Amino acid sequence: MNFLFAFLVAVGLTGLSLPLFKIYQLENYRIANFLKRAVKFQLAFGDKNELKYTKRMIRMLFCTFFLIFTLFLLIFYLLDNVYVELALILAEIILLPLILSLAHFIIYPIEKLIMLYFLFKAKKKLKNMPCRKIAITGSFGKTSTKNILLSILSEKYRTCATSKSYNTPMGVCKTILEKLSPLDDFFIVEMGARHRGDIAFLCKLIGADYGILTPVGKCHIETFKTLANVENTKFELCQNVKDFMVINGKSESNLRLYERCEREKYLICKENSFAYASDIKVAEGLTKFRLTVDGKSVNVSTKLLGKANVDNVVVASSLAYLLGVNLLDIKKGIEGLLPTPHRLELIKGYARVIDDSYNSNFEGFKQALEVLNSFSGEKILVTPGMVELGKEQYKVNFDIAKEIAKVCDKVVVMNEINKKALVDGLNSAKFKKEDIFFARNRKEQKEVLKKLINKNSVILFENDLPDNYR
Repeated sequence: MNFLFAFLVAVGLTGLSLPLFKIYQLENYRIANFLKRAVKFQLAFGDKNELKYTKRMIRMLFCTFFLIFTLFLLIFYLLDNVYVELALILAEIILLPLILSLAHFIIYPIEKLIMLYFLFKAKKKLKNMPCRKIAITGSFGKTSTKNILLSILSEKYRTCATSKSYNTPMGVCKTILEKLSPLDDFFIVEMGARHRGDIAFLCKLIGADYGILTPVGKCHIETFKTLANVENTKFELCQNVKDFMVINGKSESNLRLYERCEREKYLICKENSFAYASDIKVAEGLTKFRLTVDGKSVNVSTKLLGKANVDNVVVASSLAYLLGVNLLDIKKGIEGLLPTPHRLELIKGYARVIDDSYNSNFEGFKQALEVLNSFSGEKILVTPGMVELGKEQYKVNFDIAKEIAKVCDKVVVMNEINKKALVDGLNSAKFKKEDIFFARNRKEQKEVLKKLINKNSVILFENDLPDNYR
């Protein structure tokens, strides 16, 4: 009977732990971040994200279940007081974050061994692949640049690229093991980073031949602490690439890194540099410009929106040209591009929607507002602001709110996290208070938008926070 009671308690408490497991997963299995949110009782009860029952998560659930089961099996055998036992069950509900943390540390060595196994397996496979490797890093525009380069290179070469926004060691391994073929000429790898050494680690994993540096700026300041740390981490690509670097010159950080780079290098996107865009014309749903690479020019058009995407096209075109793709094939690749989902993606319906919900940085936000401003009709913004900016978060959101006031007719502020900063910024720009609306979740957002939109509306969704943010 004690065994059955312990089993039922373990099942019940493990079930109650699911919102905690969801936070743990949304925080990318980082236990310190999980505990910080658990202590603040920021449970992920929302419906944006579902708990994904990956093999790692199943191991965590089983370990947690086993710890609770063992604990209560001992309690039921040692105690014979139902009131004390009930009190201990209630106490255990409060202590569930600690049990989950204990499970994390118990299985951590196993997870490390599994990771090392997949790294070894991916590295071994890659060693026997004849493809040349292209690495892309930066603070903004990595995924878009990767997708553009994939389209252009595919006009001439067989090319593989990391899927979606996979830019971690395990994401890269997954692509190598599941997608990369011996027939591929090129392998494009997007590289993300949250800590010093992350880019160097990925470079050693794949052995990058060529590198692209997209704009570097204040991103993930919560973990990097300073812009200098961000720059130094992104510079790890310049230090580890075997052949040459293509560097977007549109950010001050990139200009500094260009000067530091000792590899063969090409500065892009500055007027009269190796490659740049001119005569840029942005209309609703279409961008036209003149692309110049190595002194040769061609007129192109693309469904990609925003000047930042023009820069991404120029950078990708430059690398493709250096790898032997001619301008006509580059033009063909550009004109066949489709918007990357959730990155300035235009969706036409009753009202026009610009989906930029995967964006979360100041410059990208400004670019999205420029795109919104190019449309006719009433302009509505839906945003929770920007996160992971450390001590600068209030100021950055306050400043972007002043830019919002110049473009938008109505603003829907999502969540609570940046509500004060956004409202204070809008008020400072004398934005009408009656045109500011609030929503705590998607259900409330839909109700607000129902009352606001009409067939002439254009709605920009800028950033979308997961359920671990309120």
